[in-house]
Amino acid sequence: MRISSLLLGAALIGMSAVAPATARDHRDNSKAEAQLAKALEGRVAGKPVSCISQQNITSSTVYDGTAIVYRVGSTLYVNRPRMGQTSLDSDDILVSRTYGSQLCSLDTIRLVDRSVRFQTGFVGLGEFVPYSKPKAVKG
Repeated sequence: MRISSLLLGAALIGMSAVAPATARDHRDNSKAEAQLAKALEGRVAGKPVSCISQQNITSSTVYDGTAIVYRVGSTLYVNRPRMGQTSLDSDDILVSRTYGSQLCSLDTIRLVDRSVRFQTGFVGLGEFVPYSKPKAVKG
């Protein structure tokens, strides 16, 4: 009887530790979608690619619960993770582990809280959709 009470107590403590991360998974990302649309305004989507060169990435921006945008020169590559997308938080640090010089759609990114340095989740990357500004037509 005493052991089952201890197990029940431990289970309840464990569940309460998971609750904040679960709440994060159900956030409304319409604001992030609107911010992403504004960032892509005036750009045209290209054919998705599986990998981008890490050495050419000049910045990355996280749109909460939505996507990660990587800037390579004047092109923005939008990655909507295939798993864990709802864990994306712009306050987190992206920690990638790659096996080469490229960031690819099969790679995973750990999300680490900026202030307490604890892992808050991870995402499995999807394809990278390039968005570029259309070239001016000379007339």
